[in-house]
Amino acid sequence: MKQVVSALLGRPGSQKRAGGSGVGEALSLIGVLLVLVLLLEGLTGRFVSQATFTSIAFQLPELGLLTLAMLIPIISGGLNLAITFSANIAGLVFAWVLQWGGGPAAGPEIFVLGVLAALLTGALIGGSMGLVIAYTGAHPILVSLAMMIFLRGLGEFLTRGGDVSGFPPYVVQLGQGSVLGIPIPLLIFILCVAIWAVVLRRTRLGFSTYMLGSNIEATRYSGVDTRRMVTLIYTLSGVMCAVAGIVMLTRFNSVRIGHGESYLLITVLACFLGRVDPFGGFGRVLPVVIALVILQVIGSGLNLLGTNQHLATALWGGILILVMVLRYVWGELALGSFLRAGRTPAPATKGPNQ
Repeated sequence: MKQVVSALLGRPGSQKRAGGSGVGEALSLIGVLLVLVLLLEGLTGRFVSQATFTSIAFQLPELGLLTLAMLIPIISGGLNLAITFSANIAGLVFAWVLQWGGGPAAGPEIFVLGVLAALLTGALIGGSMGLVIAYTGAHPILVSLAMMIFLRGLGEFLTRGGDVSGFPPYVVQLGQGSVLGIPIPLLIFILCVAIWAVVLRRTRLGFSTYMLGSNIEATRYSGVDTRRMVTLIYTLSGVMCAVAGIVMLTRFNSVRIGHGESYLLITVLACFLGRVDPFGGFGRVLPVVIALVILQVIGSGLNLLGTNQHLATALWGGILILVMVLRYVWGELALGSFLRAGRTPAPATKGPNQ
C-alpha cells in the first residue's frame, strides 16, 4: 500500500534515489489500476465486461499518441500546447491528399502519399516551434500557445468550421478493424510506445533530452548543441501529433478542426500521474502509459455512471490540482518518509537519467 501511495504522490525520481526501480514504480501503478477496476465494478456492476475493455482499447490510442507527443517536450523542460491542433492540421492534409487522389476511390499509393504528407506537416509544425524556442529563447508555453491559436484559426478558415470526409473504405477499416482481436489503432500505439522508449533510453537524443530538462546551461557547456536538440525534440513531438491525426481520421472517417481539444489537459495529467517531472529531467514511458490506462478506466467508469461530460472535464482538472497539492504535502512535509517507516530520503540531486 505504501508503494502505491508513493507511486502516485512521491516526487519524480525520488524512488530511484531511494533505491527503487522503474519496475516497482510500474507495478505500483498497476496496483492502483486494479483497485480502480474493482471499485468501478462494485459501483456499476458491469464494468468488467468485454464491451468496456474493447471500448477502452479503441479510445486509448488517440489519447495515448497525443500524450507521447507531450511527453518529450515536458522531459526536456518545455511544453507543447499545440498537440491537438497539430494533429488536426496533419489529419486535414492527409484528408486533402486522399480527396485529391480520388476520394473513396483513392488507391493504396495515394494513402501512403497522404501518410507521408501528414507526417511531414507534423514535422514542419513541430520543427517551427522548436526553432523559435531554440533561437529566440522564448518560453515554450508562449510559443506553443501562439502556434495553437495560429493552427486553430488557419484550420477553421480552411474548412469553414466543417468536417472533411469521403475516404476509401479501407481507411475506416484501419481505424475500426482488429488483428487477432487487437484493435489496429492500439497496435499502432504500442509500436509508437516502443519507439519512444528506445529513443529516450537508448539514443543520444534521449540522453540529451533528459540533460536539457535537468540543466540546459550545463548541457550546453558539456558540448551538446542544445538548439539543434530542442528543434529535434519538438520536431519529433510534431511527428507524433501527425500519427495521432492519422489515427483519428481513420477512427472517425472524417477530420474536423477542434477534434480532441479536450485531450490537452488529460495528456498533461497523464504525464504528471506517470511521475514525469513537470520541470523536466525525469520521466519514463511505461509509467505514463499505465497512468493513461488509469485515466481511461476512470473516464469509462464515469460514462457508465452517467456522469455529465462537462462535470467529467471538471473532474480531470480537479484531479490534477489534487495530485499537485498532495505531492507538495508528500515532498515538503516529509510525509513520504514517515509512511516509509523512517527511511531517510537521499539528497535531491538531479541527473539526466533520474
